[in-house]
Amino acid sequence: MTRNLMITLAAGGSAALLAGAYLFQALGYPPCAMCLWQRWPHFAAIAIGLLALKIPGRLLPLLGAGAAGTTGAIGVYHTGVERDWWEGPTSCTGNGGLEGLTGSDLLAIEGPRVVLCDQVSWEFLTLSMASWNAILSFDLMVGWLIAVALSAGWTAKGSFRTG
Repeated sequence: MTRNLMITLAAGGSAALLAGAYLFQALGYPPCAMCLWQRWPHFAAIAIGLLALKIPGRLLPLLGAGAAGTTGAIGVYHTGVERDWWEGPTSCTGNGGLEGLTGSDLLAIEGPRVVLCDQVSWEFLTLSMASWNAILSFDLMVGWLIAVALSAGWTAKGSFRTG
């Protein structure tokens, strides 16, 4: 196991999660605001991975771990909003009022579909897309951290190279 292999797997995992998100979007599952928030750290992880393959050291893999951990944390927060464990932002949950909307606004059928962050639009094995993103992103974070350890001279046998 090499540093570059772990970086490739971790950054490639972010690319795969993004591809999955865009596939679901193409299949008719438009993202909510928090779904979009979860995508940005994946884009950052991919860019960091491309740089880290060319630049040695521990800093870039550590930043990659931070990006994966960030999207995982947003996924946990989003899951909590979906499950009513805590309040979400009023800008994308059903908690906001209807102030400022006219009767014709409420009855209009054209225009973009509003997706609320506190509604689960798809789930597998009782876990939503936000939950799966959190689980898989934390797995990717572990991959990045292994790349950090390999950058510091850690070997697969659990010891550090000397010399």
